[in-house]
Amino acid sequence: MPSASSRATDPGRLIDLMWNPSTAVGRSGATVAGIVDAALAIADSDGLEAVTMRAVADRVGIGAMTLYGYVPGKAELVELMVDAVVGRTYEGHQAPGEITPWSDAVRYVAQRSWDHLLEHPWLVEAPQGRPILGPGVCRTYEAELRPLDGIGLTDLEMDLTVSAVRAAVTNAVQWQNGLVAARSRTNLADDQWWALHGPRLAGAMAGEELPVSSRVGQSIANAGDPEATWRFTVEALIESLSTRLTPVGE
Repeated sequence: MPSASSRATDPGRLIDLMWNPSTAVGRSGATVAGIVDAALAIADSDGLEAVTMRAVADRVGIGAMTLYGYVPGKAELVELMVDAVVGRTYEGHQAPGEITPWSDAVRYVAQRSWDHLLEHPWLVEAPQGRPILGPGVCRTYEAELRPLDGIGLTDLEMDLTVSAVRAAVTNAVQWQNGLVAARSRTNLADDQWWALHGPRLAGAMAGEELPVSSRVGQSIANAGDPEATWRFTVEALIESLSTRLTPVGE
C-alpha cells in the first residue's frame, strides 16, 4: 500500500483528519478537503516538489500560518493527498471483486494502478515507509484483496500478492516518468537516442567479454519498455500462483 513518512507528534490527529475531517468552514473560508484538493491540483500540474505549505495557502487564499491550523505540516498533507488519490483508483470503474477469474482480477488491478498512476505521476514520488492508514488506502486495499480471498492463499500470501503487483507497477511508472523527462530534456525519441548511442557504445565495448548482455541488448536496441516489464512481472506472478493453487471456480 502506498505510504509516506510522517512527522506528526500526535498520530491520532492525522487519523482523525483522514477519517473524521471537520466539514465546518472556518472564518478563513477553508476546509481540510479544500486544502487537500488545492494541494492535489498543484501536484498534478507541477509535481510533488511544488507542493509547499505557502503555495497551498496561496491557492486556497489563506495565510501560511492559518494553514497549519488545519494541517500540522507538509508530511501530513502529503499523506492526506496520497490517501485521497489512492481512494479514487476505482472511481467510475469496476471493483476488482466484480471480475473473475481471480487471475483476470489481478491483471485488472495492475492495469488500473498503471493508468491511475500515469494520471497522477507525482504519486510515485511520495516517500515510502509505513502504510498510510486513511480511508482511501484502506478501502482500496480491501477492494484489491477481495478477488484473492478464498482461492487458496494464506492471508500473508494475499497481502504479498497485492503488494507485489503494486510494487511492479509503481517501479514501472517511476521508470516511465524518467523516460518522459529524458525525452523532453534531450528532444530525442528513444529510437533516435539509441541510433546515436548504440554504435558508439559498441565501439567503446570492443574487447569486453559481455556476450550475453551484448546479444540481448542488440536484439532489444531501445531504452526499455516499462509497461512491457510490469506486464511480464504480473503474468509471471499469476503463473507462479496458479501452479500452487487448487483451482477454485476456474
